Amino acid sequence: MTAPLRVGLVGYGLAGSVFHAPLIAASEDLVLAAVTTGNPERAAEARAAHPGVRVAARPEELWERGASADLDLVVVASPNKTHVAVATAALEAGLPVVVDKPLAGTAAEARALAALAEERGLLLSVFQNRRWDADFLTLRRLLDEGALGKVQRFESRFERWRPQPKGGWRESGAPEEIGGLLYDLGSHVVDQALVLFGPVVSVYAESDVRRPGAEADDDTFLALTHANGVRSHLYVSATAAQLGPRFRVLGQGAGFVKYGLDPQEADLREGLRPEPGAAWGVEPERLWGRIGAGESPLTGGGIPVESLPGDYPAYYAAVAAAVRGTGENPVTAHEAAAALDVLEAARRSAHEGRVVPL
Repeated sequence: MTAPLRVGLVGYGLAGSVFHAPLIAASEDLVLAAVTTGNPERAAEARAAHPGVRVAARPEELWERGASADLDLVVVASPNKTHVAVATAALEAGLPVVVDKPLAGTAAEARALAALAEERGLLLSVFQNRRWDADFLTLRRLLDEGALGKVQRFESRFERWRPQPKGGWRESGAPEEIGGLLYDLGSHVVDQALVLFGPVVSVYAESDVRRPGAEADDDTFLALTHANGVRSHLYVSATAAQLGPRFRVLGQGAGFVKYGLDPQEADLREGLRPEPGAAWGVEPERLWGRIGAGESPLTGGGIPVESLPGDYPAYYAAVAAAVRGTGENPVTAHEAAAALDVLEAARRSAHEGRVVPL
């Protein structure tokens, strides 16, 4: 039998402790061998949650003095501003790498990382877990089946009601932190739009700082025109007092409307874990989307569409196969760079108040 791949996890904040560590630990193909954090409380949490894990204070300890021989994969879940430097160092040490989104602050940096990985013959993958949300998987199936006819407009919302800023680097206005919702939630909705409808030819955006005391964008809208003619309207907000539909997709034959978020993040935050043979990522019937034409789903229009189960574990299963050479990279750095092209254009559009061509 093939031994599980040994994973070193850089960072044990929200991304590391809630998403990556649990999904790595739940995988039969992976084992969490090491975690890096300079925070003593987080180090204690990592040891308690993952008995036997090695904890290092600095990422470099994972590959200094030949330590990289003890690892098969590095996962970068540290703050955004560190992604490029840490991923570069790990690749130069000869280790395959997974990086949480956004891969980098610019598309140029992302493509430079991709070139380095290709030069070294190493995997470089980006954790875009929302491709494995229940609603997104369901929508992809409907589109593959042609259930909506030719799609004309795609609306996607990732909205929250957080009237008080929480602080921290994610809400920092310092450019080097790569904070704000455009690069946080925007990375998800843009990636999904590109997966569904392909390349973008122009971008218009409105980006605001709404909350008193906030520094970074907390209410942003993007309008994308795809090369195939589909228009995507994407909303990310921390100031939405009433949440809109997660998806509203309008085709020539029918529309699909879906409310509510995939349950996997909430379950992971509650300490639930995917287990072989057990239900995971299953949405309750009340959250299923509806497909139909001519009437709002809120007044009974359309028919319910059972949501496919969400499947975040599928990402790491695919990563393990790619490292072993038996499968494809589930999210490439070039795909991440294409999304960053859109995010950079959106930032420019919002600043200059104009449509930016790509």
